[in-house]
Amino acid sequence: MVSRTELATRLIDAFLDHGYTTVTMTDLAAAVAVTRRTMYNHFRSKREALRLAIETVNADAVAVAVAQGWVGVHEGREVVELFAGVLDTRYGTTRRRLARSAYAIDLNDQAFRHCRDLMVASAIDFQQKLAALIDDLEARGRLRLQPGIRSSDLAQALADGARGTNQSLPPVEPGQLYRRYRAIVAALLYGMAVGSN
Repeated sequence: MVSRTELATRLIDAFLDHGYTTVTMTDLAAAVAVTRRTMYNHFRSKREALRLAIETVNADAVAVAVAQGWVGVHEGREVVELFAGVLDTRYGTTRRRLARSAYAIDLNDQAFRHCRDLMVASAIDFQQKLAALIDDLEARGRLRLQPGIRSSDLAQALADGARGTNQSLPPVEPGQLYRRYRAIVAALLYGMAVGSN
């Protein structure tokens, strides 16, 4: 019996390979190597399957990005590089993965239609964890926020900058995302905080 976690991982790849709009539950079952019955034991619809895939992608990206951020804090990584790396892991990894799919536009559209609540919850979770990193850097004397700016304000601005980068026109080439995130981080930090190492 395939676990729900393993099924989620397989679904992510299936949606990237086959899209959402034209795929059926039978198609998804074949793509993830389970029976149609197994699919319906886990999900009432492909919408529920998409929701699990999106929830899993976001949870994994947040966990890996935040863990990387704490490693950077403890290693004394330069603040701009630390945040650029966190944003690139949180947002860039998913963007690069999606860019390789012929169904990127369909999946992005369907994610916003069916999973907006999950995406908002993930954004809130990430920004709270990013604010904790900022608080820690400030406590260590490696970052000083400007008067009236809270760590949650900077976390929001950093996440907004990264999400905006992903939606920018003309689009940023996937291989250039880290560089763009770094530029956004530097612009925000020098306007909202005084960095020191």
